[in-house]
Amino acid sequence: MSLKLRLARAGTKKRPYYHVVVADARSPRDGRFIEKIGNYDPKLADKDKRVTLVTERVQHWLSVGAQPTDRVARFFDAAGLLKREARNNPEKALPGKKATERAEAKAKAIADKAAADAAPAPAAEAAASE
Repeated sequence: MSLKLRLARAGTKKRPYYHVVVADARSPRDGRFIEKIGNYDPKLADKDKRVTLVTERVQHWLSVGAQPTDRVARFFDAAGLLKREARNNPEKALPGKKATERAEAKAKAIADKAAADAAPAPAAEAAASE
């Protein structure tokens, strides 16, 4: 059985509140869980009090082999319980295929217009000098 340390949503509509739980990876997000090991309240103004964890239980479940989700791993890293490597996806900021095509077409149109504007000027000067 693979275990996950993840968030289970509680609270009402537009008032999120999360429990940090240990659950079977196959169980639904807000469904059955094994143990509640913390809370996360994103609406709190004080950033230090947003996340509360039971550190002994977190360390126990990590030692048993439970895998935290990315968001929970961020919480553990901030609490000093787990070292999380920073992610780097340089392709995320690149525009998509259609946007790239539009940009290339626009650049080509500007270059063609500049070339068309520059070409008749020397011919007009040559005709004027004759």
